Amino acid sequence: MNLAINGGKPITTKIINYGYQSLDESDKQAVMEVLNENKYLTTGPKVLEFENKIKEYCNVKYALAVNSGTAALHLAVYALDLKETDEIIVTCVSFVASSNAILYCNVKPVFCDIDEETMNIDPDKIEKLITKNTKAIIAVDFAGQPCEYHKIIKICKKYNLFLIEDAAHSLGCKINSCPSKPVVGSFADITTFSFHPVKNITTCEGGMTVTNNEKFFNRMKSFRTHGISKDYKERENTVSHHYEMIDLGYNYRIPDILCALGINQMKKLDKFIKKRQEIAKTYDQAFLKLDKYIKPLKQKCESAYHIYIIKLNLENLDCDRDLIFKSLKAEGIGVNVHYMPIHLHPYYKKKINTYHGMMPIAEKVYKQIITLPLYPLLKDSDINDVINAVYKVINYYKK
Repeated sequence: MNLAINGGKPITTKIINYGYQSLDESDKQAVMEVLNENKYLTTGPKVLEFENKIKEYCNVKYALAVNSGTAALHLAVYALDLKETDEIIVTCVSFVASSNAILYCNVKPVFCDIDEETMNIDPDKIEKLITKNTKAIIAVDFAGQPCEYHKIIKICKKYNLFLIEDAAHSLGCKINSCPSKPVVGSFADITTFSFHPVKNITTCEGGMTVTNNEKFFNRMKSFRTHGISKDYKERENTVSHHYEMIDLGYNYRIPDILCALGINQMKKLDKFIKKRQEIAKTYDQAFLKLDKYIKPLKQKCESAYHIYIIKLNLENLDCDRDLIFKSLKAEGIGVNVHYMPIHLHPYYKKKINTYHGMMPIAEKVYKQIITLPLYPLLKDSDINDVINAVYKVINYYKK
């Protein structure tokens, strides 16, 4: 069968996106109710209500909604109150925000290589990176699968380190390896979430930090609003106009209308995760016959399946990853790649060039990975088109 990239007929003439928001009429209604009330467009009661929903879901004491997942990470690192000589160990495979947040606070990121099968940070490689300046670990739940926290928490306790869980991909997931703390967000010193449209729920743009530490919460709360000591609600409930800027903060607030959307999305989170898991299982079963050429990531515990990644066995294919990528695109499959290792980005190569070549697993896996479409509104016909396109392309290039 001739590939579309070579002039053949594509599997589908439309583009099946790798990710897409899941909205319905109830979401639109939730936003319109806030607009029709015409009282709060910026920070208002829906922000607090959304925070309470996430707080209750994650079984934590404190939650702060912000305008992006990146802002949430910035707040989390800032909360630790670190010095310029301090270091934070972070996975080298993530969206750049996981590391950028460290630099925003003038702290040094120390990159750790990944587990080849899960693409999560490799706990067995963390300890050799710890120095007297190490103060924290940022673990990213890659593709929706939580890291091996039973190992990482032991390391944090042994060396008195803070743990930040970047759970941008894993909201709604349970932690098999932490039976006493089963929900993502309930056990790290600080956990961050993202509500970008392709995430597990969306507020258009938005993020959240959760913690059980009151000191961290208070630092983040002030930092979210220019470093000012009182938020809108505290000023509303007092006769005094007085407030003070106590630190150099940012405007990381999120509007009420976006939180109204988030509140409604939370009602459907568990259903969304179940659907993602069902689609992933369909892919897993469908690709068993291509086991010699492609493999999905290994699941060591439950995954929220924010994205679905296959790894190519290039030894058995007569091409590289980029040609497979372009061929699938030509067939109408909106594939993506998650992610270029952070230390390979031009900015990081220039700023921290000593890290190049020190993460061999990440650099190897990066050349093998492709992200396939996966989101709750994906139709059965779209799923079949993705599967058929993968078979068509792999069978063409196999040795």
